[in-house]
Amino acid sequence: MAILVTGGARSGKSGFAEQYAMRVAARGFYIATCQPYDTEMRERIGKHRKDREDSGFRWQTIEDPHEAANVLYRLKEQMDKEISNGQQPAVVLLDCLTLWLTNWLMRIEQESYEDTRLKMEQQKLIEAISNYPYPLIIVTNEVGDGIVPAYPLGRLFRDEAGRFNQQIAAICERVFLVTAGIPVELKSQAFNWDQL
Repeated sequence: MAILVTGGARSGKSGFAEQYAMRVAARGFYIATCQPYDTEMRERIGKHRKDREDSGFRWQTIEDPHEAANVLYRLKEQMDKEISNGQQPAVVLLDCLTLWLTNWLMRIEQESYEDTRLKMEQQKLIEAISNYPYPLIIVTNEVGDGIVPAYPLGRLFRDEAGRFNQQIAAICERVFLVTAGIPVELKSQAFNWDQL
């Protein structure tokens, strides 16, 4: 039941994802992966929190920069229990995949993890998404449309984000591209090799 929402910076993808979430459930869990590295980011996070509070939708925010997979597994257990008690499942919004990837790349670089650690964490998250049976919306950034980064970590990020977005899109039921605030559903319009 996963849905991927992608687009460039300030494209309206998070706003679209939040509006989508509000239409599929009466309440939601917001997995926020952003880390407040500076004053501007702290202010931005505070604004996002306030916007969610003011939306009138019952959001419960879970701020976790690295453990999105474990959070999804915990939420699945919680939803299983709630559904067995007759409750409707909440929607989960994971915002955002590329910040999660950035957090892991920086952590691996700082803590000198082995080269395979990122792949392990990515696979763990892919499995958690694949096994999550309730409404799940994932926001990510489309990063491959710009210039080639001038430094190695930037190129690594761009390449990993592009590959990871492809892997997540493959397991999602629907994929939306948001540009200038306009969402377009991609999977229904995707080219099919059988059409040749």
